[in-house]
Amino acid sequence: MWKLKVAEGRGPWLYSINNFVGRQIWEFDPDAGTPEEREAVEKARDDYQKNKSRVRAGGDVLMRLQIKKENSNVDLSIPPVRLGKEEQVDYEAVTTALRKAIRLNRAIQSKDGHWPAENSGPNFFTPPLVSSTFANTSNMYSY
Repeated sequence: MWKLKVAEGRGPWLYSINNFVGRQIWEFDPDAGTPEEREAVEKARDDYQKNKSRVRAGGDVLMRLQIKKENSNVDLSIPPVRLGKEEQVDYEAVTTALRKAIRLNRAIQSKDGHWPAENSGPNFFTPPLVSSTFANTSNMYSY
């Protein structure tokens, strides 16, 4: 099974001025993972083979499976917000959607603080959202 290694450096020719922050490499370990994890990886591979033409950029499923498992302390159980054509957007819907987005971004963030692989969204929006959740701990809403 492939495993993403983040912020690790080895070898006599590797040098880093920031302790390898942001460095990411994939390593193959044939004995890695539980049977359930291997089954999830095989399912992801099958889904990719069937839907190659519809896979979006940034859809690195193997990386997301691994990082979400490592960040299992982030609660992703918030149900999605679905509004009909005639429904009005209210404060609660916006707050729930924002809370879900922030939690997902925290769940796919690596241990050294960066988001591995491709994030094809507007990256300049993400860091302020994530940092605001940690800076404003006195807020009555817990993100």
